[in-house]
Amino acid sequence: MRLSRIIMALTVGLAVVAVPTAAGAAPAQPSPSTSAGATQPPPYAPQPPALTVNRPTIFLGETVVLTGANFGPNETVDISVTVTPIAAPAAGNAPARRSDGTTVAMAPVAYQASAPLNFTAYTDAQGRFTKSYKPSVTGLLTFTATGRESGRTASTELRVLHRKQPLPVTGDSIGTPMKLGGGLVGAGAIMLLLTLAWRRRQRFGGAAH
Repeated sequence: MRLSRIIMALTVGLAVVAVPTAAGAAPAQPSPSTSAGATQPPPYAPQPPALTVNRPTIFLGETVVLTGANFGPNETVDISVTVTPIAAPAAGNAPARRSDGTTVAMAPVAYQASAPLNFTAYTDAQGRFTKSYKPSVTGLLTFTATGRESGRTASTELRVLHRKQPLPVTGDSIGTPMKLGGGLVGAGAIMLLLTLAWRRRQRFGGAAH
């Protein structure tokens, strides 16, 4: 009888010891805060490359500054220039006119394209660059910048106009003032002769009386 109680006590003790051990062996479940979808940050979206000029319209002989952003860090950027003629006459340049009101056809002046149409710039660690450019032609200039390593590209436009020039002196423009001056001189001579004749007539008429 006493032996049975000892065996029962041992069985109960082993059962009590085994319960915490089984509970500790169970795999831990991940908490909601550590789930893959809740803690993953959204993917980074890079900014598109940009190319700008500090002035959209200039006169021939002036300088602009090109600014690039969001290109690759510390890379070489190739810049190309495309020139498109401006069909409309430049602002402030009125056509020469004859005395009868008709316009004089003026031949366009050709300029030597001494400014390069292809050149390079270099970005800093943030992918930015600045570059000065002085056009030597008039027209609509399109700048296209392309990063050699990143392949990123951007473009911008610049309008280059002729400076306002005085109207050219033509044969007709010279002849008109000369004709007008000659007419005034002729009219003055006739008035002088008439005045002298009138005075002479008055003098001799008074002497006859």
